[in-house]
Amino acid sequence: MSQQISLPNFSKRTFIKTLLSASFSIPFIPSAFAKKNTRKLSFYHTHTGKSLSITYHDGQSFIKPALQEINQFLGDFRTGEHYPIDTRLLDGLYLLQQTANNKDKFEIISAYRSPKTNQQLRNKSKNVAKRSLHMQGKAIDVRLRGINTKKLQQLAKSLKIGGVGYYKRSDFIHLDTGRVRYW
Repeated sequence: MSQQISLPNFSKRTFIKTLLSASFSIPFIPSAFAKKNTRKLSFYHTHTGKSLSITYHDGQSFIKPALQEINQFLGDFRTGEHYPIDTRLLDGLYLLQQTANNKDKFEIISAYRSPKTNQQLRNKSKNVAKRSLHMQGKAIDVRLRGINTKKLQQLAKSLKIGGVGYYKRSDFIHLDTGRVRYW
């Protein structure tokens, strides 16, 4: 006689959190999940005043022209340089937005930073890392419109997808694809 095993009924949020309990070093979104979902992000850059709303994944693969546009948009606004943004970082933002159940724009404070810009910022503040992941396209400083930044930080920490920093005075969080750590 066979016995039927019942699996738990996961909500979308629980499913996403379960997916993210794995490290960034493995494929981030299982293909069964990815094939059903295109991935879109919307940004507003606080320093340039420009906006971008773009589908960067078609549900099967990343869209190269969209990634190039994102690289340009998230480039170093001080020098005009740009660098490939880690697709795991984009997926992290996407999943953070899904977990927050918020489809509004991410406000970009800082994304890619050239080594020159990073050094200039280090000269002004002790809070800027010498080998910042911003210089590798693996870090971003953001807010998400319509959600308290402290709450956004808590959600990002719960996902365990990399480094998460909270900057209360400046009202943003830092998210990166490095090892899981918090500050």
